[in-house]
Amino acid sequence: MGMIDTVENKNLMEAVDGRTRLAGSNKMEILLFSLGSRENFGINVFKVREVCKTPPLTITPNMPPGMEGVISLRGNVIPVLSLDKFVHTEIPPAGLGSTMIVTEYNRRTLGFLVHGVDRIIRVDWDMVKAPENMLAGKEGLITAITELPAGGLVSILDVEQILANAFGEMPVSDFASVADADEMCIYFVDDSAMARKKIVEVLNKLGVQHKHANNGLEGWERLQGMAAQAQREGTELKRMIKLILLDAEMPEMDGYVLTRNIKADRRFKGIPVVMHSSLSSDANRAMGRRVGVDAYVAKFDTGALAETLRPFLVS
Repeated sequence: MGMIDTVENKNLMEAVDGRTRLAGSNKMEILLFSLGSRENFGINVFKVREVCKTPPLTITPNMPPGMEGVISLRGNVIPVLSLDKFVHTEIPPAGLGSTMIVTEYNRRTLGFLVHGVDRIIRVDWDMVKAPENMLAGKEGLITAITELPAGGLVSILDVEQILANAFGEMPVSDFASVADADEMCIYFVDDSAMARKKIVEVLNKLGVQHKHANNGLEGWERLQGMAAQAQREGTELKRMIKLILLDAEMPEMDGYVLTRNIKADRRFKGIPVVMHSSLSSDANRAMGRRVGVDAYVAKFDTGALAETLRPFLVS
């Protein structure tokens, strides 16, 4: 994939805008980019603010590995990371880091240095697959794989893991457990290993039992299995599951479609659905409300997650 010129870059980022209508359609759009090797990488366009030529960077003391410096962008100082330092591809030096993708997720704005940006493609979430263990590689940084329309594979990076690798994991806040929590079970679904780890830490501190799935389709299939079990036993499903916690972006079925499925199935009546997502814009929150989520909390404020869950657990 080659560099894009200024005009093409402008058109590309105009195409990024106004895509919230895709949420809930089980489709996603991926910004394709290169790190200089023959591999194709991608990031959900919902996480992209803009693409630009890399401006001069300011070096600061005690920068973590992979951070190349900081820039001032519209009055905000943001860190800039070189993605190849995390993914460890074999990179030719020419053009490396000449393009910057400005991202916004997990309430953080970051610049990612890449070799070049190609185009945006639209794919169905059911064509986005979790990687096999042998393909996950890259220190667990590949969260999904999909195929290009013309052939070839795209590795979608787990940018939440990259954030944790660069700046460390966010510690779990200090908060009290929930009374009688050991009699409750929360079911959560998230494709990011880092996200699952932090969720487990929060739920353990709340004292709540938990079960989980690694993607939306797997989550829905297991939920249906639990609903069928409750019917066989002649009990209400809400006695087995107190709350369902979902990510928005997930391979094979996104959280919006999964929420819609849950809310349309009478067997799940009385079980609240909370969406826990790095996509925390007003538009994404509005989409969550439209499909019926009972609450929306941004990753990774562990205290905010605990306090969002608490009212549903004590009711």
